[in-house]
Amino acid sequence: MKNKTSTARSGLLAGGNWIIDQVKLIDVYPQREQLANIRSQSEGTGGAPYNVLIDLARLGAPFPLSGAGLVGNDALGREILDDCRRHKIDTKYLDVTSKAPTSYTDVMTELGCGHRTFFHARGANALWRGEDLNFRKTRARIFHLGYLLLLDALDERDAKYGTRAARLLAAAQSAGLKTSVDVVSEDSDRFAKIVGPALKHVDYCILNEIEAGKTTGFKIRQNDGRLDTTALRHAAGALLQQGVREVVVIHFPEGGFARTRKGDDVWQSSLKLPAKYIAGTAGAGDAFCAGTLLGLHEGWDLVKCLQTGVCTAAASLSDATCTAGLRSLSATMALGKKFGYRARKEPGV
Repeated sequence: MKNKTSTARSGLLAGGNWIIDQVKLIDVYPQREQLANIRSQSEGTGGAPYNVLIDLARLGAPFPLSGAGLVGNDALGREILDDCRRHKIDTKYLDVTSKAPTSYTDVMTELGCGHRTFFHARGANALWRGEDLNFRKTRARIFHLGYLLLLDALDERDAKYGTRAARLLAAAQSAGLKTSVDVVSEDSDRFAKIVGPALKHVDYCILNEIEAGKTTGFKIRQNDGRLDTTALRHAAGALLQQGVREVVVIHFPEGGFARTRKGDDVWQSSLKLPAKYIAGTAGAGDAFCAGTLLGLHEGWDLVKCLQTGVCTAAASLSDATCTAGLRSLSATMALGKKFGYRARKEPGV
């Protein structure tokens, strides 16, 4: 069956992990059996669909936003639903279950450097299969799914598609939607088995350099911390070879890189932010993703998409939570003029 055209479609439907983050600012990350001091605590959004949709709402995205997933029948679940409604995010496909509590994460953020460590309770997200999604009844243009590797039911094997997530993405494409995926950063060897099958049914693949490296086998971040731009470019090409239909976008603290199916490459440096500006790095990757998806939805060229991505990530860095630092699109883009961009560092051949 031929895919329907997406030209008449508008909006972003995001499904996957819905999480409440309990963000704790600590003076130091302790060694085992040692003590660290919690200097402050705040609560925020977590998970790919939740972060991306709230970011887009705060940016003032000029298209409909809707969420899909599963929350518990508890206070945190009601908090998520209420937050979505406040931001005019359609919750028709965001269901409630009594079989598991709402997922939450304790985010330990180190003062001074912003490095964070996550302690995660999978909760209701582990049960979501997306079986209630009828892609032929939604008018959304893009279906964004995340995080692969952190959605137990969707990460399960499927005899035809490889994984249930791949089956879900194929259904979205068949109905005429563009598909986008994100992956969680975990220290495992599961990437090829779980991420690989999904890539055959993805239009926009947006990963960080760690995830891209683990999926393709390229070592993009070297032992000395240096970004290997040659390996970065090869990894983007490998992801396209694995099936991504249109564009691969890889983001990292130094900026972002995109390669299209046609072989066009785009590099965008990140902003030159002073250290005191950065309150925490949680959510910066999802913010980059939100800015990039905004541009892809609106048909902007990749240069503008990536520039929006790095500015949106910069806005996110101003707050310890994932989304509270976001502001209007005009104010977000003004950060580029205020701080300027790092020197360009084109990937090697």
